[in-house]
Amino acid sequence: MDDINARGIVLLGCGKMGSAMLAGWLAQGVEPGAVYVIDPNPSDWLRGTGVQINAGIPPAPAVALLAVKPQMMGAALPQLAALGEGETLFISIAAGTTLARLADALGAQCPIIRAMPNTPAAVGAGISAIIGNDQASAQHLGQAKQLLSAIGQVVALQSEDQMDAVTGLSGSGPAYIFHLIEAMGQAGVAQGLAPDLAMQLARATVIGAAKLAEDSPESAATLRENVTSPNGTTAAALAVLMDDTNGLPPLMARAIKAAADRSQELAQ
Repeated sequence: MDDINARGIVLLGCGKMGSAMLAGWLAQGVEPGAVYVIDPNPSDWLRGTGVQINAGIPPAPAVALLAVKPQMMGAALPQLAALGEGETLFISIAAGTTLARLADALGAQCPIIRAMPNTPAAVGAGISAIIGNDQASAQHLGQAKQLLSAIGQVVALQSEDQMDAVTGLSGSGPAYIFHLIEAMGQAGVAQGLAPDLAMQLARATVIGAAKLAEDSPESAATLRENVTSPNGTTAAALAVLMDDTNGLPPLMARAIKAAADRSQELAQ
């Protein structure tokens, strides 16, 4: 973080994701005075961090991280187009905003990295996928990994084409799990449980299973098999969920494809 503390880091947009990243950076040792936040509606939490808010930016910061919504990117990028002349690393977390589009706005000489984090970043349990343009060196990728590791795991992609699939799987994926909790709770109510009890059971079951999957060296398939007795209650439920035509696998495939297709549309 020495380069960032010496040259500064710009954060364009400080909503939930930007705030999660900023909190992680400060915990990692980034000095508040080295952070320059551009946000039209800074939160009380942000004001209390000691970072510089809407107070100008250095001429060549080490990193500029773009954390605004894709729909706002067109208006936001001109604020940073003059930065660095190739000396500043740009990291974008906007879904559907391609490296080519970013380079058109920022300059072909700029090192640029696209990243797709997800909302569990807010509790330090996210996962981000990254891909850089030709100007992004191994050192730049390492710097991006270090910054994004403040909010969870980081994986590197082989090509930008994979980003739409990542968006559909992990980027949008937390919402699928939240809906699973909703659906399990509703199913429990249909079987006679009180709504609050059904939701408590559903939430705890998903959280516990996720923790077990995280801590176990075994595959998800093996973990599933371990809790499935032949002709038992779990097997009866899985016969419905694993149906090749109407079960969860084909449904999830359609859902993730829909999200990936929408990511492609946003890039147009």
